[in-house]
Amino acid sequence: MFTRIDHVGLVAHSIDEARAMLGDALGLRVDEPRSKWPTGSYFAPEQTYNFFFSVGEGETQVEVLVPAPGATSGVARYLAKRGPSLHHLCYACVDVHDEAERLRANGLDEIALPRTADGRRTVAFFRPQSVGGVLTELVPLRPR
Repeated sequence: MFTRIDHVGLVAHSIDEARAMLGDALGLRVDEPRSKWPTGSYFAPEQTYNFFFSVGEGETQVEVLVPAPGATSGVARYLAKRGPSLHHLCYACVDVHDEAERLRANGLDEIALPRTADGRRTVAFFRPQSVGGVLTELVPLRPR
């Protein structure tokens, strides 16, 4: 079951560009530990450096995906085509694998990602075409 929106994903050309809007203009603060500040948390499958900004005192965050220089990933192509913008919506859930199975049974189109040795998912993504035009991610519930 979903427990909350974990984060909203945005794409940007650089963390400086994102920080000017999210930090300076909107007043969000960088979650330095989760972002592995200042370098970002590298996500190899999409060749991105990811940074997280906290929204107020709540649990919701904004994730900023910055493609690595020379990246040819889906995120890099998305940014080149659409510019800095909304990329995905992410839900926290009690059990990613079980929730992904439920969504697949409901007809959503899952993007194939590596699984654990026992075949379970640790994260899941569903294609925008099957979720009302929004790339959808599932992640495990993180303690705050």
